[in-house]
Amino acid sequence: MRIVLLGAPGSGKGTQAARLKEALGVIHVSTGDLLRAQVAAGTELGRAAKAVMEAGQLVSDEIVLGMLEARLREADAAGGFILDGYPRNVAQAGALDALLARIGQPLDQAVQLDVDESLLFDRLAGRAAAEGRKDDNPETVRQRLSVYAAQTAPVIDFYAARGALKRVDGVGTVDEVLARILAALGVAVA
Repeated sequence: MRIVLLGAPGSGKGTQAARLKEALGVIHVSTGDLLRAQVAAGTELGRAAKAVMEAGQLVSDEIVLGMLEARLREADAAGGFILDGYPRNVAQAGALDALLARIGQPLDQAVQLDVDESLLFDRLAGRAAAEGRKDDNPETVRQRLSVYAAQTAPVIDFYAARGALKRVDGVGTVDEVLARILAALGVAVA
């Protein structure tokens, strides 16, 4: 199964992706982790990304797509994957569709984790306190949620227009949300 996992910061994408990886027996591809791994390995794409990041700029879609293509062409991706953190905008969603068509691994489903914004804010603030994450302070959280609403939320409509979107209530225990996702995907829960 090939899945894109969507949701605002704090919606539980990372947590659910890890659980889905086990439940579905597929790989979990986080673009952030992929980027860091490529930089650490010193690959050609990693060196290009490092130069961009050191200049204080965002890594281009071309570099990220190159890393994704390389990763999705690896043997362990043949059985399926969960993408977490990508696409972040409609242009990236279109580019991802083209990439997946080119490598013969079209997307099966996009899953949107729906969580009320006030709860997202509380979750992120709690995470900041528990983990000491500077990127989850109140001002930064407001900015991240604003950017998500402006840039990433339209990706939901992109997949809905193609009939490839399942919306799942992202509130509840980790197991409850996982069960909802699996049910939305038509996967029998043991």
